[in-house]
Amino acid sequence: MRSLFRLLAALLLCVQPALAWEYWGGDRGGQRFSPLTQITSDNVGTLVRGWEFRTGDLDTRPPDVMKRTKFEVTPLFVEDSLIFCTPFNEVIALDPGTGAQKWRFDPRISMRHRPANRFVCRGVAHWTDDRAADGAACKSRIFAGTNDTRLIALDARTGKPCADFGDHGEIKIDAGMKLEWPGEFQITSAPVTGRGVVVVGSAIGDNRRVDAPLGAVRAFDARTGQPRWTFDPLIHSGVEAGHSNVWAPMSVDEERGLVFLPTTSPSPDFWGGKRPGNDEHANSVVALRIETGELVWAFQTTHHDVWDYDLPAQPTLTRIDTGSGMRDVVIQPTKQGFVFVLDRDTGKPVWPVEERAVPQNGAEGEKLSPTQPFPTHVPPLLTQRIGADDAFGLVPGFERAACEKLFGQSRNEGLFTPPSPQGTVIYPMTGGGVNWGSAAFDPVNQILYANVSHAVQIVTLIPRDQAKGFNPPPGHDFGQQEGAPFAMSRAVARSPLGTLCNKPPWGETVAVDLKAGKILWHAPVGTSEDLAPLGIALNTGTPLLSGVAITAGGLVFTGAMDAYLRAFDARSGKQLWLGRLPVPGVANPMTYLWKGEQYVVIGAGGHSEGGTSIGDSVVAFRLPRQGEGVSLWARIIDRPGGRFEAKAVAAALVLIALVALLWRWRRGRRASAA
Repeated sequence: MRSLFRLLAALLLCVQPALAWEYWGGDRGGQRFSPLTQITSDNVGTLVRGWEFRTGDLDTRPPDVMKRTKFEVTPLFVEDSLIFCTPFNEVIALDPGTGAQKWRFDPRISMRHRPANRFVCRGVAHWTDDRAADGAACKSRIFAGTNDTRLIALDARTGKPCADFGDHGEIKIDAGMKLEWPGEFQITSAPVTGRGVVVVGSAIGDNRRVDAPLGAVRAFDARTGQPRWTFDPLIHSGVEAGHSNVWAPMSVDEERGLVFLPTTSPSPDFWGGKRPGNDEHANSVVALRIETGELVWAFQTTHHDVWDYDLPAQPTLTRIDTGSGMRDVVIQPTKQGFVFVLDRDTGKPVWPVEERAVPQNGAEGEKLSPTQPFPTHVPPLLTQRIGADDAFGLVPGFERAACEKLFGQSRNEGLFTPPSPQGTVIYPMTGGGVNWGSAAFDPVNQILYANVSHAVQIVTLIPRDQAKGFNPPPGHDFGQQEGAPFAMSRAVARSPLGTLCNKPPWGETVAVDLKAGKILWHAPVGTSEDLAPLGIALNTGTPLLSGVAITAGGLVFTGAMDAYLRAFDARSGKQLWLGRLPVPGVANPMTYLWKGEQYVVIGAGGHSEGGTSIGDSVVAFRLPRQGEGVSLWARIIDRPGGRFEAKAVAAALVLIALVALLWRWRRGRRASAA
């Protein structure tokens, strides 16, 4: 029966025009699955670099500005072009075969604009106006949000603004209240489109103040830019807190006319005394009618969040075999590593979700939820508890002892331990678990893939009378949380030498059989080569904010915090290939077919928050053409540790040469003396 299902699914894929990557998540529902099979587990090891395109930001932007960038973009393949945005919201179209620039649009955002979440643009959206005549200007449109909160419409073939949309091609989105600084409110993820409507979310500076800007989701007519509706994710009845917003990518079911929102925690993140109750519809998957904004259903994954456990991942829309029939579902991964599987029409869990008691006794004025929802069928993607016995250090005794002390002196009662003035262990950390990279789903083999991070944070509440003059130590994120009795400080738990305090691996790709409710494999992703001194490559894995792309060729592609794009065997999790990048590719890869050749592409611009080197490249790989091949030297050096080993060999050869020269010199002096 399973083989019959796979055959039917494969036949279905064959009749769909899915050879292109037309949406940020591959398709409207974010499956990140490509039916392309030219690159397979048998030949992926021969991939070569097809081209590299540099945006020029590294050469033209001030260095202090570049240090505040995150190059998290995934290009689209539409209109015979690769189209993407830079961290400064320039939209660029490239030739898919050569990487040559076809057009470029610069919205000219100010470099003085200091966005709360740094300069970042994860992607753009594409929409075709079926009412427009063939060849008409802006029949095919690109929509892009900006860090200075504009929504821009461009002709997908020329890059020129669509004059009939808004004010000469753009809409300035008003936050609806006075901002403390312009960057307190920004747009970071790609808009979505459906049924003639374009929908855009927003990102906010979460921990500056209780009355942070409202996080309304906004919809506009895709042709004219006229407002269609707004939706505030947080019900404000009796609630003084500022917002819940949608900064993460959204999904669309065009047939049902639904848009799915992954909503955030309400402000401020770590104290909720002024927002009593469960804070509906924050921390929820929310389904709205895309044409009207009418609420259809909402499912909350965290009640009264005080851990910054918002939903960062795009809801994945797919069809699964539940064991009792096929169902259209929404799959929602979380920062905690949970996987919720919900019926797409009702929002009800496909498999039971239990309300379980969680730690209580929050900070002064806090009213915690006594229970939290736990999925029962699909296991968590990572461990959710850590103790002093799990402390780690590369230097025996010294580093581990420091981490043990840090864990021991902090409040630590497992998942959902509330923040406290003494400091609380938050694990999984506020960056995940799963983050904005989201999950990928193989509809043929019914397997879910996701990247997860294993790292610990210590969150400390600082009493208001101490917060004014508080000077956070290096590496600590500080938020005033004005209007609350506490400010907050948080930092990743590290040893005095900078090593993560928990045992590796620190980043993994995980494969899950949803029907069986079983983890199939874990694969560490990334090494310390581009993060550690001297380029030493330890197979520790790296924290993973970005996600994966999967193919019918049996492959899982992913980047990491080191400068490699990797391919894993989808069945076993074995690493099959890695391609060197100019800087780390902390972005979701994508793949497409162009003139008979399959390409795999990733944005390689580094990540300022991750502490990596910074760049401005988009890099494409393909199979070698006739006469091309991978040299033995490249095979040796383009692997984890290969460059460190090459440097070590070179240093050894130089040392040998110096010794030989010294020996000859001394021998010559002795001969002269004789």
